Amino acid sequence: MTGTIRRTAAGLAAAALLAANAGCTTAPATGETIFTGGMGADQAKKIGARQHPQILRQFGGEYENRALTTYVSSVGELLAQTSEEPDKDWTFTVLDTPVPNAFALPGGYIYITRGLLAITENEAQLAGVLGHEIGHVTARHSAARYGGNVLGQVAGVAAGVFLGRAGAQAANVLGAVALSSYSRQQEFEADKLGVRYATRGGFQADGMAQLLERMQAKSELDAKLQGREPRDGFSLLATHPRTPERVREAMAAADKKPVQSPIVGRDVFLSKLDGMVYGHTAEQGFIRRHEFLHPKLKLAFEVPEAFRLFNSAERVLAFGPEDSVIIFDSGGPKASSDPVDHLQNQWTSGRRLSDVEEITVNGMPAATGSTRVNTQQGTRDARFVAIRYSPTQIYRFLFLTPPELTGRFNEDFRRTTHSFRKLTDAEAAELKPKRIQVHTVREGETVESLAERMPYPDFKLERFRVLNGLQPGDTLSPGEKVKLVAPGPGA
Repeated sequence: MTGTIRRTAAGLAAAALLAANAGCTTAPATGETIFTGGMGADQAKKIGARQHPQILRQFGGEYENRALTTYVSSVGELLAQTSEEPDKDWTFTVLDTPVPNAFALPGGYIYITRGLLAITENEAQLAGVLGHEIGHVTARHSAARYGGNVLGQVAGVAAGVFLGRAGAQAANVLGAVALSSYSRQQEFEADKLGVRYATRGGFQADGMAQLLERMQAKSELDAKLQGREPRDGFSLLATHPRTPERVREAMAAADKKPVQSPIVGRDVFLSKLDGMVYGHTAEQGFIRRHEFLHPKLKLAFEVPEAFRLFNSAERVLAFGPEDSVIIFDSGGPKASSDPVDHLQNQWTSGRRLSDVEEITVNGMPAATGSTRVNTQQGTRDARFVAIRYSPTQIYRFLFLTPPELTGRFNEDFRRTTHSFRKLTDAEAAELKPKRIQVHTVREGETVESLAERMPYPDFKLERFRVLNGLQPGDTLSPGEKVKLVAPGPGA
């Protein structure tokens, strides 16, 4: 029986591999034969449609501003009409996340985040990034990326055909590679195609190169804010690893037509951006100096002055001296309602903790304990705190410090723990997101004076320059438009 199953599985795997070898298509934009795992146009559309809701869930949903999303789609559709697939059913989506990124799924699904729109300066730059993503689709890069990952798992998937698991496993593969990097050659090709489509649409050709320069400046500022070396995370630089110089090389090699009086479209672009949410939303929570406030979850806490807060989809991080870190998150839907039980048996997986005790945090039952752990940054003292916010909700703090700093921060961490509180309905209602405000420069206003209006406690000048693509030494002229950040009430 076992031998029969093995022979059947082997036969299925071999058959699947033969089918994979035949699963190629010709890319409309390049004429090249691309392996896509047998993914044709109809299947690509179905895969994109299946993945689309997952992308929305992962990235905060579609940004709810009809005028802005319609505008972005209109630019995308114009470019798509200049491509080799004008009749494809293209879908352009603005994602409601502050993380700067853009990417494509098979079937013509193109995404750009409002975080990337915020540092974009004009319509030509928008056309550059949308044209680049269209190029990934018309060159079948997005389909090939999925095809390659599917090929790597063909044998495993084949064994599950009789049980109906192949589709589910393939879907998992597709989700896993949605934001994986393209090869350098694929990026070069997409850049050439993006320039082709942008110039066919009448736009200035170097929009993508300009935008990458802005992304590099944004990445460097983010690193400075966190006190670390620049790294790209899930930004555009991580998923599209290239430099402005490489983009300009692609521009020189691109099949593009000369454009008389190319479109830059700065004023129209900024008019559409005016009022757009900047940073996090009420569903994601807000940072106010050293305090984190979440109006939807109705909670707040404060970290020590030496730590800098950062918000992400899954957790809140605070970075401190010498790689000290505070991590705040939820215990999840299956967390025990008993803080001690959750602390010892769920969260730390039975790890031996010292100084375990029950405490009360602003009337909420809680438990704490400590241990020493090994991390990629070295040995750390770890203090765990689990707080029962409600009968069905546990929230947690993890404080990590180098052993020589633990004594120094013990009292600060105790204050952070006991700063955790529930927001009242009135407090929650007062918290609103920051927004982009387009400002016309007046006589006498300078980069420095306008930067002082940025609603942040530090790095005001650097933030203003990055937002507006300005270099040190750049000046402003009366009548010129710039982007400011307007604080929401209570922020």
